[in-house]
Amino acid sequence: MTETSTRVTPGVNTPDKLTQLRNLRARSMLGGGPEKIDQQHAKGRLTARERLELLLDKGTFRETDAFVGGRNGSVTLGDGVVTGWGTIDGRLIYVFSQDFTVLGGSLGEAHAGKIVKLQEMAMKNGAPIIGICDSGGARIQEGIMSLVGYSDIFLRNVMASGVVPQLSAIMGPCAGGAVYSPAITDFIFMVKNTSYMFLTGPDVVKTVTHEDVTFEELGGAMIHNTTSGVAHFAAESEADCLFLLRMLLSYLPSNNMEDPPYVKSKDDSLRMDESLDTLIPDTPNKPYDIIEVIRKVVDDGQFMEVQEHFAGNIVIGFARMGGHSVGIVANQPQVLAGVLDINSSEKAARFVRFCDSFNIPIITFEDVPGFLPGVGQEHGGIIRAGAKLLYAYCEATVPKLCVITRKAYGGAYCVMSPRATRGDLVLAWPSAELAVMGPDGAVNVVYRRELNSSDDPVAKKAEMVAKYREEVSNPFVAASRGYVDDIIEPRETRPRLINALEMLRNKRDSNPPRKHGNIPL
Repeated sequence: MTETSTRVTPGVNTPDKLTQLRNLRARSMLGGGPEKIDQQHAKGRLTARERLELLLDKGTFRETDAFVGGRNGSVTLGDGVVTGWGTIDGRLIYVFSQDFTVLGGSLGEAHAGKIVKLQEMAMKNGAPIIGICDSGGARIQEGIMSLVGYSDIFLRNVMASGVVPQLSAIMGPCAGGAVYSPAITDFIFMVKNTSYMFLTGPDVVKTVTHEDVTFEELGGAMIHNTTSGVAHFAAESEADCLFLLRMLLSYLPSNNMEDPPYVKSKDDSLRMDESLDTLIPDTPNKPYDIIEVIRKVVDDGQFMEVQEHFAGNIVIGFARMGGHSVGIVANQPQVLAGVLDINSSEKAARFVRFCDSFNIPIITFEDVPGFLPGVGQEHGGIIRAGAKLLYAYCEATVPKLCVITRKAYGGAYCVMSPRATRGDLVLAWPSAELAVMGPDGAVNVVYRRELNSSDDPVAKKAEMVAKYREEVSNPFVAASRGYVDDIIEPRETRPRLINALEMLRNKRDSNPPRKHGNIPL
């Protein structure tokens, strides 16, 4: 028998080549080197790879393009961004993590090409994409190619919108044109005290407008969570931020063709909460916390609020009902009496459109006295902003349920998912009031003559207000016309909503054929 030759053909996996591969891999794992890594840690920030280790299921990350280098004479492997895929709770996720230790995480042609390749993979394979941003911005040395790279990324952000969930985590600086990629994505996470977003930095602001402002004051996490509304979550630390990313994904489907993940709950679908019966104050103008209502109704009291610190007069977020993900929109009587203004209208409108894009049913808790009056609101475009919310609800084809807990007045009633805008089910508590305006204002208009001629206007007005509540704003009047499907005891809310969601599980609805609508932006 002929002895098999052990001679290795030149150029095929020789020990030298394997050693070279291992050395290059080890080199790429170090990013900008130990000194740069130490500097990153000194700022309270993790490295690009440390973030991926915390975000993804252990041992699941598979890197792509680790050996890609820069186009401008750079021999730095990876070119300042780590790209690849892994899993979160066993589900496929694509992710890129910018590496500030390599050329400040600046974006050049090769850097952008890696991200674009990942975006296209995510769309083709129907999986969410997460971008971890930590970059000094465009790589000045590469000139126009850096700007072209950003444009390539922005285009894929738009193409992926409504196709796969796109999440952005700002974990360092994100400046200049770089901000537009996160801005197009669905949700932005920021870390308090260590992450910043702005188009122009403090030095430019001072030169142009003569304003002295710090990085934190200009574009810190809390500024964008409380004032601008650009960001959706403010995390206490990077580890907290990565945990929130994982939590949010648990409510979302992988793409627009799938249903959100089902998570079985031990919370009884027929559970009633008697405390809801007495939660609404006897005085119509006295506030209460709508989040308390939400937590008493949803599975296990778990509610993930979105944009918690912005436009607090409306509450949005995710929960589960009977194990299924739902999006919740609710007026908050504790803030501005739950009135709708510019910020709250836009906040809710974008959330409604996201839920509709990804097959997430929408539950609305309504207690709205109207739109906020004032010159500032009118001149600021409250008409346009309110129209955005109206458009979003009208356009949505997912199951839409509404619970009127107290006030449903005027034009604000029309934009909070009534039957007439294709709401599937409208339930009202006995405390509900549905009318063009509140009783006090209505009586002043309708019964002006009687009040002016009365010997006791105060007593007469009280009589007229009671009459108006009984004959006009009473929820039984709306129910008699079919505008309210049922009036329920508050304690029944949870089982009634879950039952309705099951009834609507196979809902089919569509919009007229068109390229796209023209939402009043």
